[in-house]
Amino acid sequence: MTGIANAQDATHQLGDVVVTGKRTSQAAVAIGTDQVSNTISITREALLSAPAGVSGLKMLEGLPGFNVQANDALGLYEFGNSVSVRAFNFQQIGFVLDGAPMGRSDQFGGSPIFRYVENENLARVTASQGAGDVTLPSYASLGPIVQYVTIDPAQNFGVTTTLSAGSDQLRRGFLRIDSGEHGPFSAYASYSKFSADLWRGPGDINREHAEGKLRYRAANGAEATFGITWNDYFDYDAPAITKAQYNGIAGDAFGRSGRNFAYLGEVPVLAQTAPGVIYSNPLYNQYYKQAINSRTDILYRLSGALPLSNTLHLEGTAYYEDKKGYGVSPEAYATSLTSYNAERLILTDLVAPKGLQYGLSEVSGDRKGAVARAVWDLGAHRLTAGAWIETDDYHRTQARYNQAGGSPDGALLKNEPVHRQRDFVSTRETRQLFIQDVISLLDDRLKIELGVKALDIDYTISGYRNPADYINRRQPSITNNWSDSFLPNVGLVWNLTRTDQIFASYAENLALPRGADDVFALASPNAKTPDAEISRNWELGVRTNRPTFNAALALYRTNFDNRLQSYAVTVPGSGVTESFFQNVGEVEAHGAEFSGTWKPEGLGGFVYFNANASYNVVEFKNDLPGFTPVTGAPLVISGNTVPDSPEWIIQGGVTIEPTSWIVANVSARHIGERFSNFTNTETVRGYTIVNAYVDFGDNWSIGPARDLRLRFNVDNLLDEDYLGTITTTVNTPATFRPGPPRTVQVSLTTSF
Repeated sequence: MTGIANAQDATHQLGDVVVTGKRTSQAAVAIGTDQVSNTISITREALLSAPAGVSGLKMLEGLPGFNVQANDALGLYEFGNSVSVRAFNFQQIGFVLDGAPMGRSDQFGGSPIFRYVENENLARVTASQGAGDVTLPSYASLGPIVQYVTIDPAQNFGVTTTLSAGSDQLRRGFLRIDSGEHGPFSAYASYSKFSADLWRGPGDINREHAEGKLRYRAANGAEATFGITWNDYFDYDAPAITKAQYNGIAGDAFGRSGRNFAYLGEVPVLAQTAPGVIYSNPLYNQYYKQAINSRTDILYRLSGALPLSNTLHLEGTAYYEDKKGYGVSPEAYATSLTSYNAERLILTDLVAPKGLQYGLSEVSGDRKGAVARAVWDLGAHRLTAGAWIETDDYHRTQARYNQAGGSPDGALLKNEPVHRQRDFVSTRETRQLFIQDVISLLDDRLKIELGVKALDIDYTISGYRNPADYINRRQPSITNNWSDSFLPNVGLVWNLTRTDQIFASYAENLALPRGADDVFALASPNAKTPDAEISRNWELGVRTNRPTFNAALALYRTNFDNRLQSYAVTVPGSGVTESFFQNVGEVEAHGAEFSGTWKPEGLGGFVYFNANASYNVVEFKNDLPGFTPVTGAPLVISGNTVPDSPEWIIQGGVTIEPTSWIVANVSARHIGERFSNFTNTETVRGYTIVNAYVDFGDNWSIGPARDLRLRFNVDNLLDEDYLGTITTTVNTPATFRPGPPRTVQVSLTTSF
């Protein structure tokens, strides 16, 4: 995706902008005009230039500082995505959709943003990389906040369709119907259906997605909006692999290597490893039908704004989310037999394993909450005060089952559980209070922002959290609370001239321990519970908005304390060695981020350039205590680079508009070398991806069809072969997901 740091029409204190084109207008949104922190946006024009159906995370890759890795060109394969920015990863970024927080980003039971957005229905995506607004709700963010804002219903009745086809049998259809305005009411509804083969191995990805919005606007300025999003998703997995497997030196039993290393499309014939058990060989776990994900999620949200006077208004959002799904993973016969023998005298409904086991994990739950705020304009002050409450209930079960004949292609025998692993409920109850004062001084040339929030999170997990709970006949209920009543966020913006601003900010944040269910499910009840992760973020920057050039440059420093990591250590007071999550010290990041657009006068006004770059140094500041259980010696990592943190991310693009009906773009994105583990003993080389698109259309019409637009997208134009997503480790080789090869997509958009 390119050209995404481009703007929407708006009027702000910086002077009017003359940088124009089909992918740029004014820079107010793009460079974060009047924001106290570095705040960059992806605008609607850029979203509509991306491949149709691109995921909500893949959209972020064009923003400075965001290290986005995806298993496929659209970023739809859920377990193949990763995002990091500055010192933080995907689970430490806050996501907000139309004022509703998205909760935790865990694929199991969470609310990752990519299930809830469609690029055709988005007005913009705005990211603050380091210090989000205190009035935004999130218990996940340690600084970064990303807001997704959907479009409003159109004033007039209309129908919009997009049909797409592409590599790997990609097929996608999108339909939106706008009702037009009928008195105070307007609405739209959309539906899309996507299917494609996995580019790596057998299996496919299927997604159905529906969105709707109903808007009411009263004569007195009051407004209410009801939105709904439904998403149904199913895919087969592709394996994460080691560098040895990628390089073909791992001695793979099936001769696989390279980026096309995949699961098997047919059940192989293998030697028995247990006499008389045909499918006892553990390599049967390489059959692709043993790796599946399925999710169905629905989110309702109701937002309103009510003016009480010319200076005071109320606004708020209430939401309810329902989620369910399942995942499948295999388990070898010998492993299942050991677990069966450990539980068979305790659980009377178990059946001995027959071969390869079908591992079924089922998830369900609901999340409900509300955000309310009052905004009062009082002379030079704009006061905002409000509250957010949320309850998130989550139920997870996991067990291993026999399949017909023990075959990896056999039917699931749900009435033959072999052993049970999980059956727990976890609940998060969150309360946040916030107040902010924005002070305008010196004829509005200086804006000072003073804010503070108080965050309180209760957590409970109850039931069978792991096999040890079944074996020890226990169903513990573990509770914890994390809170901080004073989390400040202060900043300023100073207009040096009509074209130039200086901004600065400082913010403190606290977050629920990421992956809290895994943190508490993997440990014994005696293991020490972790402290909340906390951060301190400083920023200083400058932005400029000139007739042919706009840009923002930010310098930052981040201190991130109480980082969580799982490793084996002696449980305090027990003398027993156990792997569990614990706080392992501080991470510090510092660097710079740049984003800009330039339209040189000397090139006739139909060529413009965009670029962004980030320099990011992220280091551990402490060693891992007690890493060697026998001696209690630490693992020395202080001063090492945090894995999956490239020092340089650079991208740039050129857009050409030779006529009114053609827009063409070529862009390149470079990700620098990355370490894959804490000890920095394994690296993955940097890579550069070139993408391109060409867009045809300028109010073309054929019969009733109008605004025809034909777009060709090519991702990885030069077919770069690289390793993308990293599953990082402490001191061992990591696993990776290869990046996708050259991918082509063609889309035809029509309005009626």
